Amino acid sequence: MSEILLCDLKVGEHGTIHHFNDENIALKLMEMGCLPGEVITLERFAPMGDPMAIAVAGYSLSLRKSEAAFVVLQKS
Repeated sequence: MSEILLCDLKVGEHGTIHHFNDENIALKLMEMGCLPGEVITLERFAPMGDPMAIAVAGYSLSLRKSEAAFVVLQKS
């Protein structure tokens, strides 16, 4: 398995949350259901490319690319 940042996924790709590179962002995202072990799928980008919409824990969530840069995923 390889690691990739959430901000580097392409539309339709998915990965499993492995860890976070920033403690403050980690707390915020975990409160929204982005827990290690959850599968994330990149659904789409806004027309100007930011924010991005992801599917996680059964719902859609919008994240800025700057926030997604701190989420490390495992891709199989």
